[in-house]
Amino acid sequence: MNSLNLPVIHPGFESLKRSGRLLHFVAAGLILTHAITHLQQPHSSPLYLGCLFLMAVDILILVFAGQNILTDMPRVNLFFRGVEFLFFLGIGLIAIFTARYLIGTVHLLLCIAYCYLLYCEMKVNTREFVGIHHTGISIPSLPEAKFFIWSQVDKIEARYDSIIINTTETSFQFDLRENLAFDEMDQIHEFCRYYLGRDKV
Repeated sequence: MNSLNLPVIHPGFESLKRSGRLLHFVAAGLILTHAITHLQQPHSSPLYLGCLFLMAVDILILVFAGQNILTDMPRVNLFFRGVEFLFFLGIGLIAIFTARYLIGTVHLLLCIAYCYLLYCEMKVNTREFVGIHHTGISIPSLPEAKFFIWSQVDKIEARYDSIIINTTETSFQFDLRENLAFDEMDQIHEFCRYYLGRDKV
């Protein structure tokens, strides 16, 4: 028996994809807010302000005019997420070095949050698979995929359009992106008979 990889729809991954536009919008709003507060300072830099407004406008154009770009061209989405991460990192460090610790801490926390989002979205850009191997079962998850050896698996219930995996810890259910072929269904049953015993198929 060869390993079997089944493309599935992961609810958490899909939710992150749908929230991408909202998160960009929040970042653009925070950048604009920072630009406005910087404008009110007596020694504000026109070049710095121009960069802030340009960055915020670019992100807003991406959100409103390029709705499909975020899903059809994931590298564009990752690029802007990286820009947002660098912005919050830069502002946070500048604020810390100029003794504005509260503002600096808030921006560094935002930096960490957007860094985590960037990491998760990089994972989302690869298709999610449930992998059935001789060593165990891999399941897509955020921030890292989970792996269960066969002794941790209680039962696998495979249908043509979904799969349910019961482990000693919890249960996972995924809709399949493509219906199972007859040979794939037979292969899953073979794995179950061999590693779980006939009564657990």
